[in-house]
Amino acid sequence: MTVTPARLLPSPQILWQASLQEVLAGEQAQQLSGPWRLLLLGDGSPTRHLQVLSGHPVRIELIAMAPEDPRDPLAALAAPPECAQLPGPLLRRQVWLCCGSTTLAWAESWWNCAQADHHLRQREQPIWTSLTSDRAELFREVDGLALVQAPWLQQRLEASGPLWSRHYRFFRAGRPLTVIREVFSPRLEQWLGRAGELPARALREG
Repeated sequence: MTVTPARLLPSPQILWQASLQEVLAGEQAQQLSGPWRLLLLGDGSPTRHLQVLSGHPVRIELIAMAPEDPRDPLAALAAPPECAQLPGPLLRRQVWLCCGSTTLAWAESWWNCAQADHHLRQREQPIWTSLTSDRAELFREVDGLALVQAPWLQQRLEASGPLWSRHYRFFRAGRPLTVIREVFSPRLEQWLGRAGELPARALREG
């Protein structure tokens, strides 16, 4: 696969994250509102949710696609632990998710290079659209829920943060296909209402 010349952005800093047990049980350390709980912990398509909420189709703005350097310890630390289940070499893709003129989310995903070459032929197409174009069965498992911050992220989303994030895996035929991390804009509160109270640790560090 020919990768883009642009540089990958550093992964956001994690201020707080729920335990895997809380995520799998649909629980969390603070009181998320019902709509936000469905968005963050549900197994539905986020691009479909953003389109339904905003009334605009999701437009993907590609930031970069580049191979992961296995010698870079910072990249390994930033990646969700589930990335270790993907066969190497790995490629990382980062995008903005926009509806109309508004950026509503940012996402990065990790892929085996050969799988990325097969599934991401149209770079500006949402991953869900790419993976379901042949109507093949997929299974999504949410593995992580977190609050994050990054100056570049807060500038683009026009929000001070902390920002809600999650990561999950797509499985096909029982095998993990990709790991995806998403960060959502607080602008979604105009449709979903307030997300809920932030954990004290995130408020101290944010």
